[in-house]
Amino acid sequence: MKVIPFGTSGLSVPAIALGCMRINGISQKEAEVLIHAALESGCNFFDHADIYGGGACESFFAEAIHMSPSVREKMILQSKCGIVSGKMYDFSKEHILSSVDGILSRLKTDYLDVLVLHRPDALMEPEEVAEAFDALHASGKVRFFGVSNHKSAQIRLLQKYVRQPLVTNQLQLSVTHAPMIQSGMEVNMVTEGAADRDDSVLDFCRLNDITIQTWSPFQYGFFEGVFIDNEKFPRLNQVLGELADQYNVTKTTIAAAWILRHPAKMQLIAGTTKLSRLQEIFQAADITLSREEWYRLYLSAGHRLP
Repeated sequence: MKVIPFGTSGLSVPAIALGCMRINGISQKEAEVLIHAALESGCNFFDHADIYGGGACESFFAEAIHMSPSVREKMILQSKCGIVSGKMYDFSKEHILSSVDGILSRLKTDYLDVLVLHRPDALMEPEEVAEAFDALHASGKVRFFGVSNHKSAQIRLLQKYVRQPLVTNQLQLSVTHAPMIQSGMEVNMVTEGAADRDDSVLDFCRLNDITIQTWSPFQYGFFEGVFIDNEKFPRLNQVLGELADQYNVTKTTIAAAWILRHPAKMQLIAGTTKLSRLQEIFQAADITLSREEWYRLYLSAGHRLP
């Protein structure tokens, strides 16, 4: 598995991570096989969140792999907190600290490699976040910190108070959902894609050595569905199919390779629970699309060049 630098952490991480949002939807035996297959392929980075299954996904993961110190040392574990499902976002010191304790208990580990704040909290007091991060870092419960779905200005505000560097920002990206790329392409235009919805977050993260982790890499819209073999995207699927035949892989592999081709060195979060599909995604790490192929996919997804 190809590895990339993870922000300023000093860690080298696999270009593809396994997202565990739906892992409790399969049997424990299937989960064990999936996780061990990931490890054998060099994918030792596992992404969780305390709201996935209401915490059940973390507990299920730990049971499936029979968590122990020897198993734990083979992994990089990341989890997210801050969403109180259906009610609010909460970045208070008390909530962050209690959330981490719950995560560690469910994952049966003493520490997280990465804690990510899960979507922005409009009532965030960065001083409280800083106190929570200091306590977690000093106690050894969390090694590194990041955010999810944050604009560059929100990261700058946090970083003004937080002493630890924010090493990652988890953002939605696929060939059909690429506003942070579109806005950088359609500069000085009045087209729909020119709207800067993300505060130039792609360039900001590159300038500040913050690794972008991409979620929903095969989805269009906000959980509206998968674009692969979807009749809504005939031109895109035609091009995906042609390139898949050329590289002797699947459309899924090519769609993942499109993300990994970007020079920002993003980490793709693969949320599948199917081993065969995960193996297709892993193949993308060995493919480098040409510039022409990358743009061909971009245009076939309905984007434009000025």
